[in-house]
Amino acid sequence: MSENESDFDVSLTAAINGDQAALAKLFESQRDRIKRMIQLRMDHRLRGRIDASDVLQETYLDVSRRLKTYDRDASLPFFLWLRLLAQQRLIDLHRQHLGAKMRTTEQETALGGDDFLAASSDSIAEAFASRLTTASQAAIRTELQQHVRRALTTMEPLDREILALRHYEMLSNEEAAVVLKLKKTAASNRYIRALRRFREHLGNDVWEQLQ
Repeated sequence: MSENESDFDVSLTAAINGDQAALAKLFESQRDRIKRMIQLRMDHRLRGRIDASDVLQETYLDVSRRLKTYDRDASLPFFLWLRLLAQQRLIDLHRQHLGAKMRTTEQETALGGDDFLAASSDSIAEAFASRLTTASQAAIRTELQQHVRRALTTMEPLDREILALRHYEMLSNEEAAVVLKLKKTAASNRYIRALRRFREHLGNDVWEQLQ
């Protein structure tokens, strides 16, 4: 076990035993990754009402209440457990604010229905183009976003999702496999095929702008 893993295990044990400072430290270490997931999967109709930081705060309270139920020997790593609680909280907020208007797309049905809040093609395209932020790049960003969205709409829901997990949420192949309930080899092969198709649809010039 590495020094970092040892420190993490000590902090997790302390947090489970009620040490709020240790819990705060653990949550803060994963805050940026969880926030990326929330921003990617929040419906655009919620963004004027709820901030990602609000979802993070509610998720922290959920974690504080439920940490004693976390089984460190289970197959779900601690970060993915946090991510799952954040996603469940986000789904609840979608239902609370959107109700019957909550999107029920084929994409979500294909990826697990109510227990999985899939990222839309629009949100993935926005995320891919988000690194172009200066005023002079605004027009380029808009055009790039349109190219990416068109490429994504030609792809299967699972292919879009694995690209979002690996390229925007920055999950490892093993983490993506757990989230999508795939074997590691299957997740790796799916990602390679999805990335190849994505690049083919975009073309080399557009792909290079995303790097």
